[in-house]
Amino acid sequence: MNITVLENKKVKYTFEVTPDEFAHGLEHAYDHAKKDVEVKGFRKGHVPFAIFEKKYGVETLYEDALNHVLSHKYQEVVADTTHEVVSDPEIDLDYKKVNRETPFEVSLLFDVKPEVTLGSYKGLEATYPKTIVKDSDVDLEIQNLLKKDGTLEPKDGELLVGDTAIFDFEGFLEGVPFDGGKAENYELEIGSNQFIPGFEEQMVGMKAGEEKEIHVTFPENYQAENLKGKPVIFKIKLHEAKTKTLAELNDTWVETLNREEKTVETLKVALLKELTDRKEKSAKQQFENDVITKVLDGVTVEIPESMIKKEAQGQIDQIKNQAKQYNIPYEQFLQFSGMTPEMFEAQAKEDAASRVKMNLVFEAVAKAESLEVSEEKVESEYQKLAETHKLELNYVKQVVSPDQLKKDLLPQLGYELVIESAVKK
Repeated sequence: MNITVLENKKVKYTFEVTPDEFAHGLEHAYDHAKKDVEVKGFRKGHVPFAIFEKKYGVETLYEDALNHVLSHKYQEVVADTTHEVVSDPEIDLDYKKVNRETPFEVSLLFDVKPEVTLGSYKGLEATYPKTIVKDSDVDLEIQNLLKKDGTLEPKDGELLVGDTAIFDFEGFLEGVPFDGGKAENYELEIGSNQFIPGFEEQMVGMKAGEEKEIHVTFPENYQAENLKGKPVIFKIKLHEAKTKTLAELNDTWVETLNREEKTVETLKVALLKELTDRKEKSAKQQFENDVITKVLDGVTVEIPESMIKKEAQGQIDQIKNQAKQYNIPYEQFLQFSGMTPEMFEAQAKEDAASRVKMNLVFEAVAKAESLEVSEEKVESEYQKLAETHKLELNYVKQVVSPDQLKKDLLPQLGYELVIESAVKK
């Protein structure tokens, strides 16, 4: 095996395939093919090799034979510790030189894991938001609960913030209706910000039976490419306005919530804790995000496109499998999120690029700090995998090696070190 580092961040592994190796590949290919071979005078699947060769030619087996040989060569590449390959191989082979009598060369080209140049990653400062919860926050949460249990009643007069509108709408881009821009008897709470900015505000003051044109501009980051940053007109007709009557705040109402708390006072105590926990979780996440952003900003790394594509394809395949489980076509499944396959796949690629970079960076941190994954952590991860996928623990241990698991967990150690060393301000 000869290894050559190429200028384009690829590594080329060149092998000599001997006649014996190729003969082994041909034997394997023939064993695979003969079960479907029929020749008069022989039982199906029992045609001798010499007869097969005479009738069909040994060249018909070359492709499968090469694939078998190359699978063995690929294992040699994987076993090589000088480079860590991260892509499927590109095959460099002069097929005219392939024969069973003399040796021939074949090369496999791979992208390799890129080098990461780290900047600062320990002792970084980041803001940790305050997590104070006021009585007014608890009161607002109670109001939201009361609102959920409230009843919608038709109202006369103008549509106000907090009211619910039942209306028809149709959107026009440069005078032409656009896909997804039309609905009838749509129900919308004014002020919920479900629609693009400016839409709900312009509905305030309308009365039942009134028609109106609403002029808005789609955000620059809108999912649909044809609508990003574009001014449009919505023609709407308000059928009905409804206002919500809140439930009455008392112990009887609290009991209807199916919570552990049975009184207004105990509910307030519980909500205070829930809100505090929620704010603390949000603050922690914001702090960690800010720290990670600072780490990534100081990093230099050139990520092969193949790594991003592979990661993105994994996410796409996951969604396709989910759609299959629900027996829903992939395209239709995506529609539930308001996305087309093109939109989702573009987003998957963007997300993949971020995940790959983070994984590379925190693996580099772990290696720079000589961190090692403990046996306890490996065992814990095995347990998690078994529980998540509802598989027997022993089976998981058979299909996932401890070395692979340690490799997968290494970036997590780097991440934890960065966060633990960060300074809150």
